[in-house]
Amino acid sequence: MADSEIQTWHYGLVARWWAEFNQDGAADIAFFGGVIERCGQPVLDAGCGTGRLLLPFVRSGLDVDGSDVSQDMLDWCARRAETEGLSVNLYHQAMHQLDLPRKYRTVVACGAFGLGGDRSTDIEGLRRIRAHLEPEGMLIMDHHVAKTNLATDEGAVLARPLPWPEHGDRRPVDDRTVFELRTRLVESKTSPRSVVREISVRQFDDGIEVAHETNSIVICLYSASELQELLVEAGFRDVRVEDELDVHDSTPNADRLAVSAVR
Repeated sequence: MADSEIQTWHYGLVARWWAEFNQDGAADIAFFGGVIERCGQPVLDAGCGTGRLLLPFVRSGLDVDGSDVSQDMLDWCARRAETEGLSVNLYHQAMHQLDLPRKYRTVVACGAFGLGGDRSTDIEGLRRIRAHLEPEGMLIMDHHVAKTNLATDEGAVLARPLPWPEHGDRRPVDDRTVFELRTRLVESKTSPRSVVREISVRQFDDGIEVAHETNSIVICLYSASELQELLVEAGFRDVRVEDELDVHDSTPNADRLAVSAVR
C-alpha cells in the first residue's frame, strides 16, 4: 500500500475535535503509566494524536516522545504543550514509516493500531516498532475486536452505507462556537476483516454553520490469535493478549484487548 493510500480521518476539523474534547481517559493514563513504571523509559507514544496520553506523561516528568501520521494532530499537541510550557519531541511519521533518532525502553500505542492501512502496513509498523525498542524493551497496545459476525462470504457485507444518525454529538468550544460530530459505517469486509467508517464534523458560530468536513478511515480488525500471529511474525516474543483494559470509549459489540510483547 502506498503512503498516499493511508486512509484516516484525523485532519482538519476532526483533529480540532480531538484536541478540544478528547482529553479524558484517566483509566488509560493509569494503565499505560503503570506499564511505563514497570518497563522503563524512554518511551515512544506511537500514534500520540493530540497528546491525550503523552502530555500527562510528560507533565508528570516522564521521558516520552510522540509520533503520528497526522501533522494536524501533532500541531494541536504542540500547541497544548507550548501553552503548558512543556518540551516534547514530536515526529510526523506513520507506524510503518518510523525512522526515529533513538531507541526506547517502552512503546505505547493506544487506539492507534490497525488504522488507515492494511495487513502489510500493520505488520511493517510492528517491525518498525520492534526496531526502535531497546533489547528486552516492551510494546504495549490496545485493540478493539468486533464481536459481530459480519459474514462468512468474501467482499463487502453492507449493500450500501448506513445512514447518518439523525442527531449528532454537539459540544460547545466557547460561548460562540459549537461543534457537531456524527459517524457512520460505510463498508465492511471479511477477507481480510476490515471496516470503513465515515466522520462528519460541523462548526457553528453564533448558530450559523461556518465549516463542514467529512473524512473516512479504514480500520483493520484482528482477533486475539491474529494479533499474536502478527507480533510473532514481526519478531516479537513473550506475546500476551488479555482483556483487561477499562474502555473509556466503549461501543456495542466491541471488546478491547491489552496486547504486550517483548523485543
